[in-house]
Amino acid sequence: MSAPRFLLLSHSHAFGPFRVGSHHYARTLAESGADVVHLSTPVSLAHRVTGRIDSQTLAMLPRGPVRDAAGVTHLVPRTLVPVPYGRFRVDRELRRHGIADRFDAILIDQPLLWHESVRSLTERLVYRPTDMYPDGVKHGLQQRIIAAADGVLATSSAVLGALGDVGVPTLVIENGVDADRFAAPQESDAREALCVYVGALDGRFDWEQLAAWGRMHPDVRFVVAGPGIAPLTLTPNVEMLGAIAYDQLPALLQRARVGLLPLSDDPLNAGRSPMKLYEYLAAGTAVVTRETPVLRADAESGVYTYRDGDDADAALRRGLAHPSPNAAGVRRAAAEGWGAKTAQLQRFVFGLASR
Repeated sequence: MSAPRFLLLSHSHAFGPFRVGSHHYARTLAESGADVVHLSTPVSLAHRVTGRIDSQTLAMLPRGPVRDAAGVTHLVPRTLVPVPYGRFRVDRELRRHGIADRFDAILIDQPLLWHESVRSLTERLVYRPTDMYPDGVKHGLQQRIIAAADGVLATSSAVLGALGDVGVPTLVIENGVDADRFAAPQESDAREALCVYVGALDGRFDWEQLAAWGRMHPDVRFVVAGPGIAPLTLTPNVEMLGAIAYDQLPALLQRARVGLLPLSDDPLNAGRSPMKLYEYLAAGTAVVTRETPVLRADAESGVYTYRDGDDADAALRRGLAHPSPNAAGVRRAAAEGWGAKTAQLQRFVFGLASR
């Protein structure tokens, strides 16, 4: 029997500082023997000219297919105009690079990559929404994907619920963790009072809350790792590292006492299943996060939540006081590995009726 072929149509490429769920699924599927192609959102000339893609990032992107150490073929297309406004089609891009365009399953999490021709490339088409799109171009494309899909595999119950009645089999698999990568060496001493945030610094990040924590806890170090600059003045105990390589994250987190998820009131945060939750726990930190329908308190595992600024300080104090390193959190993260989630994904996909 030949190896199953998967195509993952993703919103993010794997050549920057971030790793998203599609990267981990692609890697784990390939390690299990599958033939996997990971195609991400095209980088357009408009993006390059306007500076939305900086020269350093652009230099890291390959100009054609690249096969990584796990056996995943990555493809980051280049176009003149952003999708979906141009004439980009996944099947044409694959053929242009000599990649066979027939797959046993396609998983798409980037609505902008949709074209009706994608349906003809596979027996099983699965929509894997990772965010909510209540309106706009992505909302319209999402509706067309659902109409053509054989199943929906959402990253949270909130994301799935926002879709309404989709009329096909559904499943929720929250994001997981490569626990072995983030596991800290055996430790006997409590860690220093260091709080770390790693991730995007966009509208979903609560700068005001970070600044408030910095003011209220001058004896605590706060480190923020991610591309971008602070839009407000921060106290000297808050350090902005900028973007750091994915391979450097474990060492950073393994020094921290608390991992932070200061989510803003952006509605998109309601459905997020942030991988950082389990990466923080796997590295032995406690976690302090704003409460959402997905992110709930679990004091035994060292996860402390707050609803607004009034109780955010109390949540941070509880996180700092949690036993360090957080052995209970490490155990919780170990149960959320990508291997088990990928096996669950495969059972769902191949349980769907083929076309």
